Amino acid sequence: MNETTQPPVHEAIALERRYVLQTYRRPDFVLVHGEGVRLFDEKGRAYLDAVAGIAVNALGYGDPEIVTALRVAAEGLIHVSNLYHTEPQARLAQALVECSFADRVFFCNSGTEAVEAALKFARKYAREHYGAYKTQFVAFTHSFHGRTMGALSTTATEKYRAPFEPLVPGVHFVPFNDLRAAQEVITDRVCGVLVEPIQGEGGVHLATAEFLQGLRALCTERGALLIFDEIQCGLGRSGTLWAHEPSGVSPDIMTLAKPLAGGLPMGAVLMTQAVADVMAPGDHGSTFAAGPLVCQVAQVVLRRVSAPSFLAEVRAKGEYLATRLTQHIRPHRLVRDVRGRGLMWGIECDVEALTVVNTAYRYGLLVCAAGTHVVRLLPPLIITRPEIDEMVDKLAATLADVAQEMVA
Repeated sequence: MNETTQPPVHEAIALERRYVLQTYRRPDFVLVHGEGVRLFDEKGRAYLDAVAGIAVNALGYGDPEIVTALRVAAEGLIHVSNLYHTEPQARLAQALVECSFADRVFFCNSGTEAVEAALKFARKYAREHYGAYKTQFVAFTHSFHGRTMGALSTTATEKYRAPFEPLVPGVHFVPFNDLRAAQEVITDRVCGVLVEPIQGEGGVHLATAEFLQGLRALCTERGALLIFDEIQCGLGRSGTLWAHEPSGVSPDIMTLAKPLAGGLPMGAVLMTQAVADVMAPGDHGSTFAAGPLVCQVAQVVLRRVSAPSFLAEVRAKGEYLATRLTQHIRPHRLVRDVRGRGLMWGIECDVEALTVVNTAYRYGLLVCAAGTHVVRLLPPLIITRPEIDEMVDKLAATLADVAQEMVA
């Protein structure tokens, strides 16, 4: 097909290519609405969504309670800034504290902002309690904590880091789940240790309970703050409200974002009172954070995903998905490994993940990559068992197509 006979490009795609900075590779369809766990493009084609806006849309699309909360909130205050009190922010902070280890909450607008704040809080805590020498951080291989300069400095993946160096100095990377290596690097100069209980972008790697317990002991012994990044794995995604719960460990700081406000931009940093005590008015801030509208929606999401019956169902569906993946995906010749927990799974392949992602569109399936060779499944937490069957069947068909095209 030559250039003159190419099908017409949708206007939105043409405009995006002309005016939007090209930092994403998007497929050639335009999504226009969603319902439950499905998205629909401009031609009416349905896609089973196993991405959920990158673990954001925990309650799927068109949830009646979220829609109602948005409408009600829009009729009141949308934004007044953090110069003034609003009740929705206070109520949301109370709810987060009451369902976690934390005593205090700082609100922001995204996961990377939450990480930036956590790094600042750890530096301030160390300075107040130990002195100016204690400034270093420890992070781990395969980690991903964001793309702003501080968060990027604690992100291990070289391709994200290299174009923007020099980054914030004083960050040491240790092999994930290697407690002995961590023991050697967590010295009295380290102010914070940043770890994802389940790594997301880096390939869906699960921290062992022993690893997290050992980090907690090392941080306590050496005066460093333990920071859990639960931006992707938290808020029910793993089958417990917090992914670190099975380890029995509590952090000093925890970062949240993605699903917290049902698709609206929101991040949060949860912390102990000891951390909060070193921060003073003017030490940190945000113009847009925790506006009344976004906080009202977030209260709905938090109440729903923290309900014991909801979490029990996520665990049960996670076990069902694990069985289906083991039976129908793990034996495929292109698959090296299948790993995950709850409704967060990675399929490590012998081909590039983007090949699988792009082929899956043919079957009306949305999946995403986690690193170069891991296909990630992050469906809305409301997905049903029949929809899980459909997701696995579509993925199996996708892998069969990829394998056949490699032979052809």
